[in-house]
Amino acid sequence: MDKLGPYLHIPLLLGLHLFIIKLYDVCKKPQVDKRAFTVCGSALLCCTSPLQMDEDIKDGLKEMREKPSGEDKSKLAYCVTDTPPWYLCIALSIQHYLTSFGAIFSIPLILSESLCLQHDSLSQSRLINTIFFVSGICTMLQVTFGVRLPILQGGTFSLLTPAMAMLSMPEWECPAWTYNASLVNVSSPVFIEVWQSRMRTLQGSIMVASLLQIVAGFSGMIGFLMRFIGPLTIAPTITLIGLSVYQTAGAKAGSHWGISAMTTALIILFSQYLHRVPIPVPAYNKHRKLHFSKFHLFQMMPVLLGISISWLVCYLLTIYDVLPSNPAHYGHLARTDLKGNVVSDASWFTFPYPGQWGMPAVSLAGVFGIMAGIICSMAESVGDYHACAKLSGAPPPPRHAINRGIGVEGLGSLLAGAFGTGNGTTSFSENVAVLGITKVGSRVVIFTSGVFMVLMGILGKIGAVFTTIPEPVVGGMFMIMFGVISAAGVSNLQFTDMNSSRTIFIFGFSLFSALVIPDWLKKYPESLSTGIPVIDQVVTILLSTHMFVGGFLGFFLDNTIPGECTEKFSKTPASDKLYDLPLVFPMCILIKTFNCFFRHQKSWITQYAPWGVNRLNGDTAAILQNVLSMKYGK
Repeated sequence: MDKLGPYLHIPLLLGLHLFIIKLYDVCKKPQVDKRAFTVCGSALLCCTSPLQMDEDIKDGLKEMREKPSGEDKSKLAYCVTDTPPWYLCIALSIQHYLTSFGAIFSIPLILSESLCLQHDSLSQSRLINTIFFVSGICTMLQVTFGVRLPILQGGTFSLLTPAMAMLSMPEWECPAWTYNASLVNVSSPVFIEVWQSRMRTLQGSIMVASLLQIVAGFSGMIGFLMRFIGPLTIAPTITLIGLSVYQTAGAKAGSHWGISAMTTALIILFSQYLHRVPIPVPAYNKHRKLHFSKFHLFQMMPVLLGISISWLVCYLLTIYDVLPSNPAHYGHLARTDLKGNVVSDASWFTFPYPGQWGMPAVSLAGVFGIMAGIICSMAESVGDYHACAKLSGAPPPPRHAINRGIGVEGLGSLLAGAFGTGNGTTSFSENVAVLGITKVGSRVVIFTSGVFMVLMGILGKIGAVFTTIPEPVVGGMFMIMFGVISAAGVSNLQFTDMNSSRTIFIFGFSLFSALVIPDWLKKYPESLSTGIPVIDQVVTILLSTHMFVGGFLGFFLDNTIPGECTEKFSKTPASDKLYDLPLVFPMCILIKTFNCFFRHQKSWITQYAPWGVNRLNGDTAAILQNVLSMKYGK
């Protein structure tokens, strides 16, 4: 402390620089170099809230930022650190919410069958509220403390396949009576224990498996892993996420092919043919007064429009008794009155909380299966970070930002498991694409979208309404959604040489084997027996998970077969200020100052901390160094 005593007044010195900046703003003296003063003041501003810090230092550091290679930032309406007007911010945040809507709410609907909840709409609505609530919290955490890019968080299909594989084990198969709606009493303690025991085991497995992602992110291990994970690992893995649920999509769509085909056709019409057609809407501002403005309705919400129209058609066919009321007749599942009074029975407000289904349990076999999905999710998220940075006008994310992003996603999966969503969390590629369409890369918009998701998760009636969507309408949406996911996986092959026989062999063999092995194991589950039940369960779940089989084979062959190397996600550039962690604690400036003094020492703080506490912004570090050199000769 004696050694540090003379330097403890440096934060006050930086505060004096901040005061000079504000004084200059009032005096507006042209001979003063505002740029230098602003850089001096930025160190102290790191102690304020992240949004305030961005607003205050943005102007002074704008000229000093590193421009992203190959990107013209002038094409963006708002960059990462910009704040759009409040009304535009709200409109764009709702758009991001609607873009993620279909993918997020479909996850509980798919899981409900494996959880024996297909006839309990009220519990389904609680699951929908919970996953929206947790997704909103994770989005705000990621934007503020994670990778700090405008990237939205939500449920992940990477964990859906291993979860369904775990719940398909003989000990977790649903009792036969749960498939008969007339035998299910949703308020019965027996039925409640049937589905909640499965949920508790699933959420406990997710919580334990999420520790892998937390450790990989915050320890910096993700950078090492990405050296070995390339497109030939990611392509079959993501492709199989979509292909593995074709039976679920087919069963729901087959409940009424006419309604399903109409839903699919409407989504295709809106998203592919009419997405560039604007709709004139009345608008008003003080300059143009009352006028008509162009609104790209079909581009912003094609899935929601397609579902809504098909839903309305089903409602009209129901009230006019065109659809059969007999459950034994084809087309009965397209009726909108099958859920009873679920909307009226649901409460207006519901507050999800950790452990709402009881104390989580852990299945070792389930943990290993979920870990396979988490590894896939990590690889996909790293690619999403780079794409998001490119579309939002930011430099490619540095290693410390990627580490934080993956670590925060792990914390998000831990929260999702604790709250009981039956799923984890990941970055949404669909919302990354929206950035390129709207040319608005502000992370304030995504933060606001997270707030909206939390609010929607609290409104119990909203979740109940979603559960009344007829099965063929959901099936038509699945036809589009999972087809796009499969194609997104194949698109990763653009980073490889498709004329190479090595590439064709690895991808083809991995994909086909991942379809054959789980299907064979499903037909002959008794054929795999080592005499140790725990090992049998672990191996069965892993080999029943399509994406694990495909991803593992692609990973092994890509790293062992001689030939040209495919592109990996291991190269990261020098960092940029916008990725720095916004430290809101008053002691942060002291920590940064101390690290500047002891920069030559190999302490664990300066080597391994992923938070950026140890590393200063380039300009701030230079100012501190100059101050020390002039004052103390350091």
